[in-house]
Formats: sequence, structure tokens, C-alpha cells
Amino acid sequence: MAQRLLVIEDEPTLSRLLSYNLTQEGYEVTVEDHGTAGYDRATREPFDLIVLDLMLPGMNGIDILDKLRGQGIRTPVIVLTAKNAEEDVVRGLKSGADDYITKPFGVSELLARVSAVLRRISGLAEEVQPDTSVPASTIILGQLEIYPERYEVLLGGQSINLRPKEFEVLLYLARKPGVVLTRDDLMNAVWGFDYIGGQRTVDVHVSSLRKKLELDPESVHIDSIRGVGYKLVVNKKRSPVM
Repeated sequence: MAQRLLVIEDEPTLSRLLSYNLTQEGYEVTVEDHGTAGYDRATREPFDLIVLDLMLPGMNGIDILDKLRGQGIRTPVIVLTAKNAEEDVVRGLKSGADDYITKPFGVSELLARVSAVLRRISGLAEEVQPDTSVPASTIILGQLEIYPERYEVLLGGQSINLRPKEFEVLLYLARKPGVVLTRDDLMNAVWGFDYIGGQRTVDVHVSSLRKKLELDPESVHIDSIRGVGYKLVVNKKRSPVM
């Protein structure tokens, strides 16, 4: 069965170009040219991936992302941003985007990124086969509790609402507490070896994650090791349940 893609783009020439080339690659493509219509479609129907322009009539791409992630919809999203619009890139990543492409871009780059995101998501689904009767993957480090099969995190008994990528970054750090992990380590583990984006993506997600862990900073926090990467520091920790 062909993978279903939703393209939300209001520029007619670009949307036709995207639809044609993605269809030629074997994807089933649905196009919406209005933010509100695109959001409604994304909530009503199942898609394997969404290509989302950030500048849209009705509802902009950031609002769409925020609402989708707020409803627990984890469909991977690639956002389209204007050239040199770093602020938009950061906002998109913080809102839960899986990747981004700056305009103008080549068709081959888009197809490569779509394929890479879909492969990574497929690989994660195959790797994680949760057994709810035996939560063997649960990690408990002091006051920090991570339940991978439910994408749930508790700190001091309180639930922390994390975006999917924030959760995956925390999970990777928590599996090696106290160990310094490079940005490349995190990039490859969370976004995949074939991710084309830069290390700025990692920094944005770690920064956002830190703010959410401030719920109990004396229990757990993320240290920056200048020029190297990050490590998770947990006080009064106990060994994770593996």
C-alpha cells in the first residue's frame, strides 16, 4: 500500500510541483492550499507524513504544528521555510517538526528528506514493540521516570509534556546517565544517519527540554560540555530498569 502524504502549501506552482514529483515516487498525495483546511484534513485522516509550509492563509504552519502535537498526533512533519529564516526554523523544531527545508530547494533534496524521515519513523516502529504487560523498557533514575511504550515522562511524580523529538532526546540521554554524548551522537540516534539538517536542531531541542526539566532542577538536569555535547545529570539516582 502506498504511503500517504499531505502537502499543505498555498503557492499553486509549488504545490503542483510537489504533488507531481511525490506521486511519481509512488506516494499517495493529498494537497490543501489553506491552513485551516490542511489542519482539519490532518486531524480527520491518517497520513504517513505532512509537508507543511509555515506561511499559510487561515492558520499558519506553527499553529498547525502546535495544535497537532497538542492533540497527540505524532505524524512526522517536514516544514518549508523562507531562506535565512532561522527564527522560523527554530520555532518549527520547537513545535515538533521532524525536519525542515529552506526555499528555494531542489526536488531531489525534498524527495531525499521525505524518504529519510519515513525510513527513520519506520525503523523506530519496528524497533519498539511495546509489551504493556511487562514494561521492561521503563527507565527510573531518581525522581525521573520514563515510559517509552507510552511516550510518558514523570519527574517527581508530575507528568511532563514533551514533543516527540524532545522525548527521544531525553530517552537517549537517560539510557547513558552521566555520559557525555556528542551532538553527532544525538543527531544520529534521534534523527538518523541520513538526516541532512545541522546540529542546531539538537541544540534547539535540548534547550527546550531543559526548560521543561526545571520542574525539579535539583533532581535532574542536562549539562553542556563546551565544544563536545551534553550529558544527563541525575541526583540520588538508581539503576534503570532494563
